[in-house]
Amino acid sequence: MSTVIDGKALAETLRSRIKQAVSELQAEHNIVPGLAVVLVGENPASQVYVRSKARQTVEVGMQSFEHRLPENTSESDLVQLIKELNQEPQVNGILVQLPLPAQINSEHIINTINVNKDVDGFHVENTGRLSIGSDSLIPCTPAGCLILLKRTIGDIAGQNAIIIGRSNIVGKPVAQLLLKEHCTVTIAHSRTRDLSSTCRQADIVIAAVGVPEMVKGDWIKPRATVIDVGINRITDNSGKSKLVGDVDYASASEVAGAITPVPGGVGPMTIACLLQNTIIATCRQRQIKLPEAIS
Repeated sequence: MSTVIDGKALAETLRSRIKQAVSELQAEHNIVPGLAVVLVGENPASQVYVRSKARQTVEVGMQSFEHRLPENTSESDLVQLIKELNQEPQVNGILVQLPLPAQINSEHIINTINVNKDVDGFHVENTGRLSIGSDSLIPCTPAGCLILLKRTIGDIAGQNAIIIGRSNIVGKPVAQLLLKEHCTVTIAHSRTRDLSSTCRQADIVIAAVGVPEMVKGDWIKPRATVIDVGINRITDNSGKSKLVGDVDYASASEVAGAITPVPGGVGPMTIACLLQNTIIATCRQRQIKLPEAIS
């Protein structure tokens, strides 16, 4: 059996360091970082995420600003709110919860956020900076994946990595992060020929394709490290609903050297990295050094 990568424990450690960093900022600079989260509509999953983000923001000592808007909110009204948050000095990070209702252009909204407050790391300028290896606010889930890998493996330079999925939210940014760490990176997707064979060559497998239990145990190279980003709700044979990843955990865990569970793997790291991004954004806006706790 493989080692289980405990994302909950690593996220708790990171949150503890973030809490210490918030205390340092308050003591040395009289600054309390603030995170604004905007939710449009009544998507149940989004409501859960927003509540969790707000709770953890307060737990580490930051200010939390929630804005809940009705499903029929116009794009112009949402843009106006973001522009106001861009100008609000107490707000250091802005996150607009995705997905947005059909009448709103998500790309326009993301790029309306001040690039220095874009704690999701989705603004086109942050995306461009990441692609050329420059300093940027890094998307939270890819950042969490990298932390999990480095805490599990250590130095990942020279490793062969495959990323299954090419989204702007996970696949592409995590590829850029691994390239920066000197991995050899393959991005695979639905049109990749003989995907299972390609996957078997990889020392690192990151599954972010959105297909329940797609990656089987016989796709995994023995002792490879598997990071499962997928979160899919399915109904099992007994009729009960459960969460599974993009990796068939039962079979893959028999082959892999280390693997993340679902839930309890990547998910907890995403919010912890969001809080870390808020600290980084705060320090850049105020032109001060990062607290030692997270530097």
